[in-house]
Amino acid sequence: MSKRIDVSGLTAYYGTHKAIEDISMTVEPRTVTAFIGPSGCGKSTFLRTLNRMHEVTSGGRVEGKVLLDDEDLYGAGVDPVAVRREIGMVFQRPNPFPTMSIFDNVAAGLRLNGNYKKSQLSDIVEKSLKGANLWNEVKDRLNKPGSGLSGGQQQRLCIARAIAVEPKVLLMDEPCSALDPISTLAIEDLIGELKERFTIVIVTHNMQQAARVSDRTAFFNLAAVGQPGKLIEIDDTERIFSNPSVQATEDYISGRFG
Repeated sequence: MSKRIDVSGLTAYYGTHKAIEDISMTVEPRTVTAFIGPSGCGKSTFLRTLNRMHEVTSGGRVEGKVLLDDEDLYGAGVDPVAVRREIGMVFQRPNPFPTMSIFDNVAAGLRLNGNYKKSQLSDIVEKSLKGANLWNEVKDRLNKPGSGLSGGQQQRLCIARAIAVEPKVLLMDEPCSALDPISTLAIEDLIGELKERFTIVIVTHNMQQAARVSDRTAFFNLAAVGQPGKLIEIDDTERIFSNPSVQATEDYISGRFG
């Protein structure tokens, strides 16, 4: 079951640097929410706070709350690794494990998280590859290295790996920025299918992509270089792109800056 995310008063730091400030929003289950805004405005930082990936960077910390349904992800005693099982992530560049086969790439998280029989692993790997629209392309070469696939196939392999552990939320940080147009279309079509099972949040610099794939869009901006990024507005995607409430959003979408 996909879950709802509620963020309130979130400020994130890297050491003494304040990267984003006082962000609040709700992401509803089984929807796609897109983050747009100029480079350096904190979109990816905020995305990473949703599953505590920013803590991997030295000095990364937050103030404020992130709730997954009613669970405080920053509560005392909450294991960040357990959070990342619930909230999976797909990165900007495809990152299959280079020494692993296609099968083992998809099964990697399952093997870390529990004891599965070979038959169970095989069933889940097949289901996940089908869920990522990759099965028909790789079913006869599951023992070949994942790094031997094309860029678009590698990104779908990473999506299969992420969904194999059945997360409740899937975060995508510019998942198509390194891909050709045909592979990008395949990922966009896949996002539309995956939202039936997962809550999806995507960062993109491609505003046409945000308009195509998302139900809601959040616009981030910053007052000046070195200042913290802030959420300017979030609304239904159609409204954001046709009649935004804030002038800065319209200026960005119309290409006056960014």
